Amino acid sequence: MQALKLYNTLSREKELFTAINAPHVGLYVCGPTVYNYVHLGNLRTFTSFDILHRYLRHIGYQVRYVRNITDVGHLVGDGDEGEDKIGKMAKLEKLEPMEIVHRYTQNFHQVLEQFNLLPPSIEPTATGHIMEQIETTKILLDKGLAYESNGSVYFDIETYNKQGGDYGKLSGRVLEDLLTETRDLDGVGEKRNPLDFALWKKAAPEHLMHWPSPWGEGFPGWHLECTCMSHKYLGDTFDIHGGGMDLKFPHHECEIAQAKATYGKAPVRYWMHTNMLTVNGQKMSKSLGNSFLPSELFSGNHPLLDQAYSPMTVRFFMLQSQYRSTLDFSNDALKAAQKGYKRIANGLRIVKNMSFPANANHEAIEAKHGEEIEAAVQGCYDGMNDDLNTAVTIAHLFTLLKKINQLYTGQVSLEYIGEKSFDLLKTSYISFLENILGIKEELPDHWESMIQGLLQLYAEFKQSKQYDKVDEIRATFKSMGLLIKDMKTSIDWGYEE
Repeated sequence: MQALKLYNTLSREKELFTAINAPHVGLYVCGPTVYNYVHLGNLRTFTSFDILHRYLRHIGYQVRYVRNITDVGHLVGDGDEGEDKIGKMAKLEKLEPMEIVHRYTQNFHQVLEQFNLLPPSIEPTATGHIMEQIETTKILLDKGLAYESNGSVYFDIETYNKQGGDYGKLSGRVLEDLLTETRDLDGVGEKRNPLDFALWKKAAPEHLMHWPSPWGEGFPGWHLECTCMSHKYLGDTFDIHGGGMDLKFPHHECEIAQAKATYGKAPVRYWMHTNMLTVNGQKMSKSLGNSFLPSELFSGNHPLLDQAYSPMTVRFFMLQSQYRSTLDFSNDALKAAQKGYKRIANGLRIVKNMSFPANANHEAIEAKHGEEIEAAVQGCYDGMNDDLNTAVTIAHLFTLLKKINQLYTGQVSLEYIGEKSFDLLKTSYISFLENILGIKEELPDHWESMIQGLLQLYAEFKQSKQYDKVDEIRATFKSMGLLIKDMKTSIDWGYEE
């Protein structure tokens, strides 16, 4: 297997990845709260862990990928007070909460399919694991690490830390400083400590979603579901837990505390977090009017967008930055990504139709071509092995693309490359694009017949020396991101040889 290094948020350094029970890998990623349409920040996180999932499988691991659906317990403001986000939307739209859940879960799946994300192995829901959450709460009460207050149950952070806990380690926060900085909040009177978080909340009469428990009618705290579901499907300690950096504190910090307090072990070996999105250098925010949904990207129907962008263009754009770096959306960046995607997808189309000639002259091989291909393929692996640096991998794929285009246009003969190097070029290019990066061709069905018609017209106009018509077809192909093989004087594909 490849020597993969991953940045561990817990240790704050890149570490060599070693699976607890190789070749099996347990991967848990915090999924969406399904009260609204999935947003681009979510999408970047899920795309990043789709890449991890794909690459682990590619290098020989058997991955159990668990990604949850939060359908109860996530309150407005992410704290322990206020309305449930799903319940609030249900009231606004005069629907049952599960209608809201169903609608936005369907949207979530649809968008992820458009972006070519592989489904997880298991997709558990919070409402499907109420009993597990009640049982975990009982254990923490019995251990003296939680307490009941007015029908709610809270985790006791100060007691946990006094007994050897390390609340604050993941996010780099010191408990004493947190206590000093914490202001009085609504409802804090039920808590012994303002930092204590809810394991179970008493349901107010108007609260739509609630279940019976030993402490009365209520619902589970937001943090508890991930601890219970990850433990149920991945065990006491599993390999990787991922999510957006906004979940590092308090959500993931609380997960660690709950799990260690309940099971006596650190729940996760490697914690991974994706960075935030910005738009033209500003934080993406609804209040600033600079956030947009995937559907708005696809249609171009947004004041900040000059045009529409396809799902694969946006996926390719996201992968041009390493997942831990800030990703800035702008029309210029998206247009550049569109151009790059068309080039690299066209190379995919070309190389799939290439085959090594049976009657090739094997004595014509020039070693430099094989060396260049091997170096580029190794560069692709080096990028992925360096904490999933997809930007580096894509740069090396463009090196392979240049070789593919040289073969296609006849600048380099297949005989000079040799069968072994050609097979490495073809299989690596296809594998890295389709299987690891999840990039696929976006060629509408009607394009095939249109392309054939344009090629026929191109040949006729060229033969009759109607060069103005030739230029028109050339411009049409350029707009489609396609390469015409015999246009050797000007490939006109947006790059320099």
